[in-house]
Amino acid sequence: MKTFALAAATLLMTGVAAPALAQSADWSGPYVGVHAGWLFSGEEEDESLIFDRDFDGAFDDQVVLSGSGANAFSPGSCDGQARSNNAGAGCSGDDTGVEAGVRLGYDFQFGNFVVGAVGEWSATDAEDSVTSFSTTPASYIFTRNLESVAALRARVGYAMGDTLAYVTGGGAYGKIQNKFYTSNGANSFTVQSNEEDADGYQAGAGLEYKLAPNLTLVGEYMYTTLDAGEYVVRAGPGTALPTNPFILPPNTAGTDMTRSNDKFDSHAVRVGMNVRF
Repeated sequence: MKTFALAAATLLMTGVAAPALAQSADWSGPYVGVHAGWLFSGEEEDESLIFDRDFDGAFDDQVVLSGSGANAFSPGSCDGQARSNNAGAGCSGDDTGVEAGVRLGYDFQFGNFVVGAVGEWSATDAEDSVTSFSTTPASYIFTRNLESVAALRARVGYAMGDTLAYVTGGGAYGKIQNKFYTSNGANSFTVQSNEEDADGYQAGAGLEYKLAPNLTLVGEYMYTTLDAGEYVVRAGPGTALPTNPFILPPNTAGTDMTRSNDKFDSHAVRVGMNVRF
């Protein structure tokens, strides 16, 4: 009797659950959605400023002190923005960024496997800075602000009832604003090159869960890397003395400087919602 009752209960549960599972497993079709999250910049620990003293376009020169020939930037560099004009004060790390955006996608389902494509645009506020210190003492800060990112990615997932686990990857395009700050009041500083368009790629993974037949909740991680482009600042004579390291012979016109790292990397943790049709 117990065996019969158990078998009957099992059949009843299977009969009730199967249609619901079949319905919840349908991930095919278009969808639109919104997302928001937090951005963490992928700082390069050994980043510094690099210099072009002979204006040959190769940033492979050292800025030296008059007379001794010692490295004028021997105090070193640190990630983030300088707290003061000397290396001993260190740097404050970059703040956590934020993003919010919209997406449009389409999925095809083959059994439990789901493949598709998604296009996104996000407004972002994320910062990546580096500071180098001279023996003057003085600080020289280069900052990148990521203002927006657009992406077109492929998506491959595995459906488990109301849950879709997926990986995604594709091309990305960003807008970056470059800034320069310094405590050096003697030299003049002018921007020689400022490329604000940045190309790269995104890759990540996530989970999408059906709250209703046409409404889903999304949680995902996304890694973005962009070629930040060239941003070059020239240190000119200004009111500096002829012994100033930036204007020593043979090039008394000045010194070009830029960052050693030409990438803007970020890690994002997002939540979002999609409406499926």
